[in-house]
Order: sequence, then C-alpha cells, then structure tokens
Amino acid sequence: MFTKLQEVENRFEELTEQLSDPAVLADQQRFAKVAKERSDLVELIETFRQHRRATEALAGNKEIIAHESDQDLREMARAEIPSIEAEIEVLEKKLRVLLLPKDPNDDKNILLEIRAGTGGEEAALFAADLFRMYGRFAEVKGWKVEVLEQNATGLGGFKEVIALISGERVYSELKYESGVHRVQRVPATEASGRIHTSAVTVAVLPEAEDIDIQIEEKDLRIDVFRASGPGGQGVNRTDSAVRITHLPTGLAVACQDERSQHKNKARAMKILKSRLLDMEQQKQADERTATRRSMVGSGDRSEKIRTYNFPQNRMTDHRIGLSIHNLSAVMDGHLEEMVSALRTHFQAEALKGSDS
Repeated sequence: MFTKLQEVENRFEELTEQLSDPAVLADQQRFAKVAKERSDLVELIETFRQHRRATEALAGNKEIIAHESDQDLREMARAEIPSIEAEIEVLEKKLRVLLLPKDPNDDKNILLEIRAGTGGEEAALFAADLFRMYGRFAEVKGWKVEVLEQNATGLGGFKEVIALISGERVYSELKYESGVHRVQRVPATEASGRIHTSAVTVAVLPEAEDIDIQIEEKDLRIDVFRASGPGGQGVNRTDSAVRITHLPTGLAVACQDERSQHKNKARAMKILKSRLLDMEQQKQADERTATRRSMVGSGDRSEKIRTYNFPQNRMTDHRIGLSIHNLSAVMDGHLEEMVSALRTHFQAEALKGSDS
C-alpha cells in the first residue's frame, strides 16, 4: 500500500508543478484537467503525510526509550506511544478507504425516478412524500431540482415523477437510494383507521453525458402527439408531447409537461440517455464475479431496502439494519445520518472485497 501511496504523492507533486507551468496556464482546458486531478488527490495525500508524521513520531519515541538516559524523558515517550499507535491505526483505515477505486459516476448529477407501486392512491401519495423528502435534502445540500416529467393524481400524489438533481457529488450521496421503499401508516383515504402497507420504487440514475452514450439517429423513432391532462390553454391543442423509442433496446420515453415540442424532446433524450447508461452499467455489473457484486451491493431496484413506519415514528434500512426513530425529521429532508451510514457500510464491504 505504501509503495502505491509514494507513487501517488510523486504524481501529486508533478501536478502541483504543472499548475505553475506557463504552457499549462495558457491552455484553460488542460489547466482545468490538471487542477481537477490534483484536487481529487488532496485528501489522500494529506492523510498519507499525517500518517508519515505519526510513524516518524512513533519511531522517535522508541528511539528515546532505547537510548535516552533521562528516566523522565523515557517515561514521557512511553506514555505517548499508545495514542500515536491509535492515530496510526485510524489513518491506515482511512488510507485504505481512500485508495479504493473511485466510482466514475460519483461526481455526476442524477435522474431521480419515483413510481407508485402496490397500494393504489396511498402509494401515489407516499411517492409525493418521498419526492418532497429528497427535494428538501437537496435544498440543504444546495442542489438544484428540475422536474422533467410527472404523472400526478387527483389527491396530490404521483403515479410517477422524474427529476434532474444537479449539484456537487449528487450521485455519490444518493446512489444507495435505489430500491423498493415500503410505507406503513393509516392512509388519509382510510376511514376505519386501519394501517396499510404500500410500496414505492426509487431509481437513482447518473445523468448521461454525450461522451457516455452515443445514440445513432437511425436507432430512434420519434412520435409526437397531443398532451393529455386537465386541459388549460394550449395543452391539448398542439402536438407538443414527444415519445422517443430506442429501437435496439425497445426503451421508450415520453415527455409532455412542456408546451414546446423541442423542450419535451430534449427532456425525453436526457431521460433516455441516462436509462441506457444505467442499463449498460447494470449489464457490466452482472458480468462481474459474485464477490465483486457483493462488494459494491447489488443495487437491485426490485429489492425492498427500507420501511417507513409512521405509527412507530421509525425508518429502518434493511440492508444495514439501521433504524432512525425520528421519521418526521427524515421526511423533512434530514437524511444525513442514513446517507452517511450507508456510505460507511458499503465502503467496509468494498474493503472486505479488496482484502480477499
């Protein structure tokens, strides 16, 4: 590990020198690339240097114990050793995590897709609650939320809602949210007060860029039609809704929220590209070994990952066995504890896989 770390530190020094090279400064594209690569290494290098200082301090204390004639100095050095060794252990664990292969999607924006599952209108209402929860979390993080497509119900729920969430490291924070979210509560539509169980599916897809997915025009069928909905001026009068079908895979995406056919087409293409990217990544994951899949988690969106129990004011994530007994705060967007616990868990799983 430390040979690799020394190589990374050498690369870090090279990048630092390049940032003051006039040729690099004159080329904005190259400068941005070098600055980004160096920035990605800062935490690792700072931790490595802390570890080196602690290791040198430990060696110095052992040297004092072995050769110093002053008894008091030897005792002081001996007393410091346990805390230095504990610091070194913590830093080595952190270094192993920082050396794990980076998920190339971590810095990307996401498409958040929420769909009502079993439970009828109550599932649609909970889909809307989850969308608000993620929206409030996004506000706290300073992210931007743009609704790309929605299929609302009469009571304020969503059969489906798709949104683009953009900001710093959005995918890194929310990538473990994909799966089936189960809710247990007394629905607003329930007169007898019985607790119902409903389900909503959440999919978190990294936003696809042109360099990620290349789509041939000949592989697309684009249909236009009149938007359906409650009406209003212009909504049903022009063929503004767009459906794009990717012929090789059969994937189809329709957008009708905007009155502009051009805007609906752009939104549909954004969703289609991200779904195709997700499909390709799922295919690659399926081709890896069982060890690798267990290391990163299955990410299977058919898997029940979480239960929101309103009568007991509790949210439980079944993958890591964590329960938070403050569901009202969670639904108000306070997801930090859960997001952090999931990241720590999957990092630990990745470390197990890298050690085996």
